[in-house]
Amino acid sequence: MLTSIRPDRDAVALAVSGLLGGLLLWLLGLHTQGGHPFSAPWVTLVPLSAMAAAELLRRTAPRTALTIGTLALVADQFTRGSLATILMFTDVMYAAVLYGTPAAARRLPVATLLITVASTIGFLAWFRKPEALLIGLVIGLVSFIPALTGVSVRSHRTAADAARLAAAQTARLAEMDRTQAVIAERARMARELHDMVANHLSAVAIHSTAALSIDDPETSRSALKVIRENSVEGLAEMRRLIGLLREGGEDRAPAAAPTLAALDTLIEQTNVNGAPGGLVCTLRDTRDPAAGALPTPVELAAYRIVQESLTNALKHAAPGPVVVRLGRTGELLTVEVTSVFGSRSGPTAPGSGAGLVGMRERVALLGGTITARAEPDGGETTIWRVRAELPVTERTIRE
Repeated sequence: MLTSIRPDRDAVALAVSGLLGGLLLWLLGLHTQGGHPFSAPWVTLVPLSAMAAAELLRRTAPRTALTIGTLALVADQFTRGSLATILMFTDVMYAAVLYGTPAAARRLPVATLLITVASTIGFLAWFRKPEALLIGLVIGLVSFIPALTGVSVRSHRTAADAARLAAAQTARLAEMDRTQAVIAERARMARELHDMVANHLSAVAIHSTAALSIDDPETSRSALKVIRENSVEGLAEMRRLIGLLREGGEDRAPAAAPTLAALDTLIEQTNVNGAPGGLVCTLRDTRDPAAGALPTPVELAAYRIVQESLTNALKHAAPGPVVVRLGRTGELLTVEVTSVFGSRSGPTAPGSGAGLVGMRERVALLGGTITARAEPDGGETTIWRVRAELPVTERTIRE
């Protein structure tokens, strides 16, 4: 408790300076008034010492300091007076507003203003001379002006604290935005990496398994040819992705994103890769050629959905047809891929589950819908259907 009311270095310096200054004025015989009840010179040192003690409490206990200072100032009026006592009181009043409670900061300027006005009117009525206005002026300079200065400094400090707090909050929000942007970018790159490479690696896994399990030179040679083609294409895709990562900060033209016009090549590649598993892939595009071009994000998302669906069919589908259907109804692009649901003999590739997650994320970013489930095909066959509906207008695409 004693530590909490210990005066700071500034308070000690002000108290010592005021006391020494008052002693110097006292030694020189300089006083502010004369002819008062306590006219002995030494009596002036009593309120001077009390005011110096109040200075020690100016910051740690401003209310107590103001009380002591007010009593010391009143007592000083009954002595020969000291200018140092008056000057220290102005600092005590200033500190009471600056370091006191918010209620004190609001009330003290009003109270000192009322005291100044009332004193001016009272002395003017008592002396009935214009010189009485000077007394009110001195009271205002000693009480109201320091209080008003304290309010001004306190307001500036409060505004500065609010600005620092706002800056800190802005920095925290910026850091949160940066973290979210990094997470979103990582998720996007993970989707791109999976979609570009998974198809080729799945084909490599299936054909390498076939080459190892079938003891036939011609089959092995054909499998190795497919493996090489997919390896080369996969490496090319990897180089393109690495190039995008390295050149992301440079002012260069962006690399071309795959579009639905490249589906024919993708279908042909799937037929080659899926031949050992008995898969036959076809494309049915019912869109109106005059419907107009699609936004780039929609083209990319639709292509990746088809690519991932064909990769999943290559990994898991039973022998049979794999049908890719494209359609457009109003402002929606429909993408549908069906394959035979079941198991098959021969080589397969393991799945990670990341493909479906990536497709759902792409569709969600565009504000569309997607379903992926097994359904009966009207007979004994069960098909696996992936169906996505994507908005084709720019205004409906989410940033």
